[in-house]
Amino acid sequence: MFTGLVETTGTILAVTPTAGATRISIAAPAQLVSRLSTGDSVAVSGVCLTALNVEPNAFPPRFSADLAAETIARTTLSHLHPESVINLELPTPAGSPLGGHVVQGHVDGTATLLSLDPITPGTDTTDYRLRLTIPDELTRYVVEKGSITVEGISLTVASITGNEVGIAIIPHTYASTSLRTLIPGNPLNIEVDVLGKYAERRQEGSTKFTLTEQYLIANGY
Repeated sequence: MFTGLVETTGTILAVTPTAGATRISIAAPAQLVSRLSTGDSVAVSGVCLTALNVEPNAFPPRFSADLAAETIARTTLSHLHPESVINLELPTPAGSPLGGHVVQGHVDGTATLLSLDPITPGTDTTDYRLRLTIPDELTRYVVEKGSITVEGISLTVASITGNEVGIAIIPHTYASTSLRTLIPGNPLNIEVDVLGKYAERRQEGSTKFTLTEQYLIANGY
């Protein structure tokens, strides 16, 4: 699993369609690539992919990954092109602090960026307001002050009206992720909080289920 705390960014070197899966080649800092082995999982802008052709000593250091048809259909990765900036995160080791929230790298759908505006223009220390629209079928999993993953970044929902979501972005997040490269209209990978989906499934599975104080205590709440 991942936590949505982006470790670094990378750059797309090539996108190569084949008769089967589409292969992408990614340039990334050596300190990340050197920790990868063929077959390892890596989150690429929020999408869990399998690292292939890992070359930490190449210039620049790089690795590849294949995009299955499901990945192309569900995510923004089919829109990538050489020089696209992507967010990268390696899986969270067992026992590590969970700094963001539980992120699987299983994208639920794509959103559309409406705006990303500085709160105080003209200063490097400003925060930003991110506005996006999400698919209608995902709105039931998004709540104010809840968690949402956007392009692999664990973020906190500041507001939701209909299918429009507002998010506050701190200067560090803007500067150290792909958000700084985005423009209105860009598609965004979205993963909603998986705990909400499990709660919904449990509710659907039992028509007699009632949320009680005893249930919450028994389940560690």
